Amino acid sequence: MSIARGDSLNAWELSPVEARHFPGEPAPARDPQNYKYINGFVDVGDLPCRVATWREVAARNVSLRTDWPVESLYLPGNNRRVEFSQFRHRPTRLARWCRTRLVAPEDRYCSFRLSTRGGVHIWVDGVLAARFEPFTRNQTQETVVHLPLKAGGSDVIVLTEDMAERDVNWFFELVLLDDVRLDVFLEGARLGRNVEALKALSSQVRTRGDVISGAQDVVLAFDTPARIAVDIVARISTTSHTHATLLDRTLHLPAGATSVTLCSGTELPDGYHTLDLTFVAGDSRVDRSIGCPILHDIEPSDIGPDLASRKARALEHAALHGEMRMGTATAILATGRADDPRLRPIIEDTLLAIEERRDCADFVSVPLLWAWIRHQSDFPSDLAERTRRALLEFRYWVDEPGNDVMWFWSENHALCFHVSQLLAGLSFPEAVFACSGRTGAQQAALATERLGLWLDSVEEEGLAEWNSAAYYPVDFIGLLALVELAPEPIAGRAKVLCDRIFTMVALHTLGGVPAGSMGRAYDKELRAGPLTELAPFAAVAFGTGWLNTGVASLPLFAAGGYESPAEIGAYVAPDDGQVVTARYTQGYGEAAQLSLYKTRYVQLSSNSGARAGGYGHQQHVLDLRFASHPMARSWLNHPGEDDPWGQQRPSYWAGNGVLPRVGQHRNAAMALFRLGATARLDFSHVYAAQAGLVHHLDGDTLILEGGKGLVAYKALGPLVAMENGPCAGIEYRLTGPDQGWAVIVAENQDLEAFTAYVRRCRLRHTGGESLVLERPDNARLTLDWTRGLLIGEAQAQEPFGGVVPSIALERL
Repeated sequence: MSIARGDSLNAWELSPVEARHFPGEPAPARDPQNYKYINGFVDVGDLPCRVATWREVAARNVSLRTDWPVESLYLPGNNRRVEFSQFRHRPTRLARWCRTRLVAPEDRYCSFRLSTRGGVHIWVDGVLAARFEPFTRNQTQETVVHLPLKAGGSDVIVLTEDMAERDVNWFFELVLLDDVRLDVFLEGARLGRNVEALKALSSQVRTRGDVISGAQDVVLAFDTPARIAVDIVARISTTSHTHATLLDRTLHLPAGATSVTLCSGTELPDGYHTLDLTFVAGDSRVDRSIGCPILHDIEPSDIGPDLASRKARALEHAALHGEMRMGTATAILATGRADDPRLRPIIEDTLLAIEERRDCADFVSVPLLWAWIRHQSDFPSDLAERTRRALLEFRYWVDEPGNDVMWFWSENHALCFHVSQLLAGLSFPEAVFACSGRTGAQQAALATERLGLWLDSVEEEGLAEWNSAAYYPVDFIGLLALVELAPEPIAGRAKVLCDRIFTMVALHTLGGVPAGSMGRAYDKELRAGPLTELAPFAAVAFGTGWLNTGVASLPLFAAGGYESPAEIGAYVAPDDGQVVTARYTQGYGEAAQLSLYKTRYVQLSSNSGARAGGYGHQQHVLDLRFASHPMARSWLNHPGEDDPWGQQRPSYWAGNGVLPRVGQHRNAAMALFRLGATARLDFSHVYAAQAGLVHHLDGDTLILEGGKGLVAYKALGPLVAMENGPCAGIEYRLTGPDQGWAVIVAENQDLEAFTAYVRRCRLRHTGGESLVLERPDNARLTLDWTRGLLIGEAQAQEPFGGVVPSIALERL
């Protein structure tokens, strides 16, 4: 291997990860947002663990270690960074040693741009050559280092460290700046002669098809025949909070094969699962993680004739099939199954999360309190006393001292903490809460005040995490508990907000799958809509869809008295020839200016309020959903990282490395990207599912045909279809200095006629601030970088209104 100027050095021998609990001294924190929620906000000050880290780092001397075993190899391929990002529920100091050997053409210093999140030490031939330790939380810091390299070869050892406060984007990257070629060797590693063949397979691997359904097999597919026989160790686990192992199996891929069957889909439950693969041939090993979607029934089910029967069915389903979380325990208790052997381990795990103050403990403390208030007599006696103690010792807000990494500051967490504080205070009014020193009555009074502020904010501004299939179910944890268990007026205000959220879900649900632009999105929510925790809410509320194992809050909906508004069902499935449109705002400072155009067969949803040119943490700004298949979905974005299977925020498919300017008028939308010279990736791209969609690519135009729904993507330049690797058949890229797109939606049209119409449309960049779409039968649309979308010759703007959707049902 060798690298030249501009290349990243990403071939390393790796030690095991060293991890140690590192909490620091308890202290109160602060809430800089003060009920003004901004997606991607992380400026919450320095938590005790980080203060302790800086104190330790300032006073220490780090000695070189060379006695560590080589656990694995980091090889060039899917990521230019040397990355070990992960999630830790408790404050954890992380460290890993990395080693490589560089050979220069002559003895000389070579300059590298070092980017890191965390801290880095670099030794060359046993001598410390660089030390860079910013240790800022999830913020990339850069410097230039100069390494003395020898013509005969130099050993380079890196110690990379970070302080994990829950999600930690931990990496370093060394980019060669000099015009020189360096040879790279991993001399102590047992690469073996087969490593290149294994790397090729790992970079190509994906499961066959967008989803495995019915009696289909889970098949690993590759682009090119395996050059050698390979063993593949495959482990499948859930992407839910439990990360339960579902399958552990070793396969054999013969030489010359392009696929291998892992298992029957019937061996796995529904879900968007994680598939960890290790490719082995002789003494060579290469690791890879990919997604594995399982949906046994692709046709939505009729859940029941009325809301009461649907709630009863959902509660029974959760009690029997829910994952091992507190929501399942509430369903078990609500259905009279207090003798179920799963009840004790679920409550014990919930209590441990609360006692250790793990991140997301607030998500399970609310259903624990629900169960305690409703079914305390069914708790085993020892767990009843432990529950009381855990709730009295919990930390309920930032003003109470702590040295945990529980995240208080996002919209959903703030709600759940306040609800937990209220319900715990009401449950133990005379007791003293250890962390705050307040009585339960005082806790309840303070929580009531805080909940009033939270509700004031979302009633006035809307939700920062609009339409989120990941976070609406978390909002429902708190809101449904308030409707059921809180005193007035809080309970009534929570009900009104539930009504509003269900209205937005109804607007954006098509074919049983909630979709649309989202304030916060992850790959698994985008790529597997019917498998999200929000999908069963739509099924229960509207009558058809899918139930699954998600239990964050669905059992609270099913067991409680709240009823979603019956009249919003008219928005879910428009009649043939009918269109639903909606425009409204959500989020602080109108972070979302939302437009929806929806027919029976296809819907287009976008956010024109995204901060164009900014960092798109998890904002999903333009979305298309077809009724032809539960996985039939498409969107465009600018990738936020190198790896299509990565989990950064933003990732390759979820969020945006650079946000576009977006505008939508009825069935047409436009997007204008300004990537600039410093963008990590120089293309924007379309994700287009294969399930339920037929793709037609012609130069600058991609037409997707899903049943009677049609969508055209028209770009400023030719589109390139990815034909290999994990994005084969689903990705279309646009490169070049002008990154402009138009999206046009139609239904019940002949494909040939629609194609001819799209050809007559003209998309052009003015060379200045604007992108222009000219259509033969509609007003010209101009997307101006500064002013937004302008309609017609008069260049008028269409108002968005307020946080309550302005909805119209019309005939096409």
